[in-house]
Amino acid sequence: MRRFLFPILFAAVLVPALGGAAMGSEAAHAFPLPLHTYPPAGPAGLFEILRQRIAADPFNLVATLIFLLAITHTFLATKFMHLAHRWRDEHAARADQGRGTVSFKAEIMHFLGEIEAIFGIWVVPLLAAITISKGWPVAESYVSHGVTFTEPMFVVIIMCIAATRPVLRFAEQGLRLLARLGGERPAAWWLAILTVGPLLGSFITEPAAITICALLLARQFYDLGPSVKFRYATLGLLFVNISVGGTLTHFAAPPVLMVAAKWGWDTPFMLTHFGWKAVIGILISNALYFAIFRREFATLRRAADSEAQPAPWSDRTDPVPGWVTTIHLAFLGWTVFTAHYPALFIGGFLFFLAFTAATEHHQNPLSLKPALLVGFFLAGLVVHGGLQGWWIEPVLARLGETTLLLGATGLTAFNDNAAITYLATLVPNFTDGLKYAVVAGAVVGGGLTVIANAPNPAGQSILSGYFRDGVAPLALALGALLPTVVMALCFLFLR
Repeated sequence: MRRFLFPILFAAVLVPALGGAAMGSEAAHAFPLPLHTYPPAGPAGLFEILRQRIAADPFNLVATLIFLLAITHTFLATKFMHLAHRWRDEHAARADQGRGTVSFKAEIMHFLGEIEAIFGIWVVPLLAAITISKGWPVAESYVSHGVTFTEPMFVVIIMCIAATRPVLRFAEQGLRLLARLGGERPAAWWLAILTVGPLLGSFITEPAAITICALLLARQFYDLGPSVKFRYATLGLLFVNISVGGTLTHFAAPPVLMVAAKWGWDTPFMLTHFGWKAVIGILISNALYFAIFRREFATLRRAADSEAQPAPWSDRTDPVPGWVTTIHLAFLGWTVFTAHYPALFIGGFLFFLAFTAATEHHQNPLSLKPALLVGFFLAGLVVHGGLQGWWIEPVLARLGETTLLLGATGLTAFNDNAAITYLATLVPNFTDGLKYAVVAGAVVGGGLTVIANAPNPAGQSILSGYFRDGVAPLALALGALLPTVVMALCFLFLR
């Protein structure tokens, strides 16, 4: 990886020296350059516009190269993890090693293979490049004031609350009512979780919904040992359904939230233009995968019948008192209600920690590590994504309605879909049709990669243990491809 880093740092120094365009007084002190400070596009083609923007600030190219390397790293994560496991096994097999020793190089390789850590890792060369090119004050100002970390902080807290025993048991009992219609077989649980669970994202937010869905799927599906192909298909389906399942309201899905206030979209608008189509798409996608894997469901059913009844959460049979569950749900609601105000939801979380300590005998051990890793992933993505508007905005501005929907779907696979819709609000003269197309494309493509939708890292963090060497990005994309196509067709043709 070092062979990539030095050319980038060299370019960070050399490219600005070769830049040929002078910037105005406002642009000279801004980083990144506000989009309105670039020369008017006029009739120039896309590549000419991008060339002009690189000339206006050559660091645009450097930042995007680093971002592309970070994306490439995510596709190689399983290779790093495989190597880490091999070195760990080789280290353990050596007779001359004492007990308790670990392989340092295996641990480093494991860290490099953690998808949740990758974008944070690549923030280091990005900050080094900014510092070399523009000075430390600019780098510090960009991280401190140029980007906001409200969403990563919110996701950490909502994941912690949603993963607690009272909330999970409440969700499990609710979904069990639907699973009983199918005899509580694995197929019935699978359908209930993947149909109702994603729609909860419209009310308790998508990060909370995917946390609940992933934990229930782990217990009711992945623990039964489905085939690798079925595991990836289910994970891809979960990501796509979560991405579109938050479109019934205007406040729960990040890509919708970015545009709702500026474009005047409320919950009735979302429900009539997006929500019902999302429900139909979820039902069709689930039915298709159910038909494709119907024989394997029979195998899973036999496996489930042959096993003892699964133990309740944390292997405990004692129920959670209703008042404890009610207070947990109240904390969940408070966090959702104050999602844009870190001082309020972080303060609420501190009270929540005190409450869980006081009711410890009704709780599972609170694990912060998965949530913190997901927050680290999203924080890194925010830092990189904030420097990509220079090329995303002109791409979006040059597409028609159908091509914009498909283009936004493709762009979302390589950048957080909330960033795509946010940049769309900066494009002047967007018609209602184009507004619909960009948001539809952003939510449709939200399941293709881990970075496509903010809640995806939470789901992957919970379920990655069921995939040897972690989740392979290409296999995930293939698993999500069919439901992505179904969703695209629903948003294109259902009127």
